[in-house]
Amino acid sequence: MKEIKVFNNDLTEAYKNKLTEMIHNFDNYDGGVGNRNIIKIINIDGVNLNIKAFKIPNLINRVAYNFFRKSKAQRSFEYANKLTKMGVGTPKPIAFFEYKNTFGFGESYYISEQEDYDITYRELTKDFDYPDYDNVLRAFTRFTYKLHEKEIHFLDHSPGNTLIKRNGDTYNFYLVDLNRMNFKTLDFDTRIKNFSRLTIHKSMVEV
Repeated sequence: MKEIKVFNNDLTEAYKNKLTEMIHNFDNYDGGVGNRNIIKIINIDGVNLNIKAFKIPNLINRVAYNFFRKSKAQRSFEYANKLTKMGVGTPKPIAFFEYKNTFGFGESYYISEQEDYDITYRELTKDFDYPDYDNVLRAFTRFTYKLHEKEIHFLDHSPGNTLIKRNGDTYNFYLVDLNRMNFKTLDFDTRIKNFSRLTIHKSMVEV
């Protein structure tokens, strides 16, 4: 099995070796959240890391990811780095790992720093009495508008994929689950459709 691993440039060789060992022993770590993809939070040198193990794709995609398409792990890593350079919040990308053989693409992992947060956007769609609700929602709307102005089309712009953290009187937003994104000019209809994925509640859209 061929191992492909790509790290961010600011990592030491010793730390890269620890990450590699962690991936090799991923199944031995406790925890794991997810039905298709498995997420584990693992502490390395005092830093909590979020490791996402992607489900092994079906036969057609195993061939596609092996020869023609970038894997979800690679796209997540590259998009996270691009968002960071564009000034858009996302957990710090650390590395990605892929495993391939002559029969096709196998396991893949994306590693980022675990980002602490207060809520996700999903809570806002369920708890209309959340403290400072209107201000959070307006701040999120401005955040989404800025994404579109930066020509970022977040295809998985769904309620659970935006982390929200209070920062004094303001709010910071972090995108997760990044493997489906486009970077292009968005017309008005595309912007509205992208925003409409977030809620079915008319009152939230009106805000």
